[in-house]
Amino acid sequence: MMGQKLALAVSNLNFRVVLKDYLLLTVGAIILSVNMNLFLIPADIAPGGISGMALIINRLLGWPVGLSMLLLNVPMLILGFRYLGRFRFLSRTLYVVLLHNIGVDVLAQWLPHGVTNDLLLNSLYGAVVGGIGYGLIFRGRGTSAGTGVLSRVIQLKTGVPVSQIYIATDGVIIAGLGLVFGWDKALYSLINLFVWGVVTDHVLEGPSVIRTAFIVTNHAEAVSHAIFGRMGIGVTGWEGRGMFTHAERTVLFCTISRPDVNSLKMIVAEADPHAFMVIGQGHQASGGMFRHLQTQTKN
Repeated sequence: MMGQKLALAVSNLNFRVVLKDYLLLTVGAIILSVNMNLFLIPADIAPGGISGMALIINRLLGWPVGLSMLLLNVPMLILGFRYLGRFRFLSRTLYVVLLHNIGVDVLAQWLPHGVTNDLLLNSLYGAVVGGIGYGLIFRGRGTSAGTGVLSRVIQLKTGVPVSQIYIATDGVIIAGLGLVFGWDKALYSLINLFVWGVVTDHVLEGPSVIRTAFIVTNHAEAVSHAIFGRMGIGVTGWEGRGMFTHAERTVLFCTISRPDVNSLKMIVAEADPHAFMVIGQGHQASGGMFRHLQTQTKN
């Protein structure tokens, strides 16, 4: 009986996780389609990749951008299926590709052909909106195929870092954009590519709101009890030695939220005025006392 309940609970959890993932994939793909129609296609700007190749084909052959992207993604899907996980790779990626690529041409009938003629605004807003869409897709554990699949396969086969392959493939495509649309469009595409990556990372990892604190002190018990008692934050400690004085001292470590930095400084200074403290930053913290107390506070 307990086994059946456990299996049902696990099944319900898995269903909710999959449902959340596909919601993220859907929203991300729609955002990418809207972004193409509002900012990138009207300005002839793209961050390299399949979208850049589709713009070139559209200008030279007149094919719809979404259809061109879909046709170009077919060999990428085949590569990914063969080398990057077969059906586990294909299920989510194919869903995103179909929704995004078909959505570009479908939404073009309803959306305005651009909102501004300013190339810089199109480049920046296209990067921000596109980065949000990409970040949501990655958080949904999917991809939009494209040259990212090609780069990953080449990396697996040759050992060349993915970043270098990205630079090579996207660089060639952006150079093609320059030849077809003019070098000013290529330069704006480079700006778009850079900002796009920054925004994607921000959406994927979140803002840097976690601070890490290292405290070197001779009064470890007093400092750690003060931090735990007044802030409710767990502290980890280990023994260290000053390499100049060879004196034994304790090193304490804890994670805090950004607004709590000044409170931590004050508490440590009161417990040990001679303590040495270094504050760093991190993107995320999970598990342990920090997460437990954060959850209690929210509840």
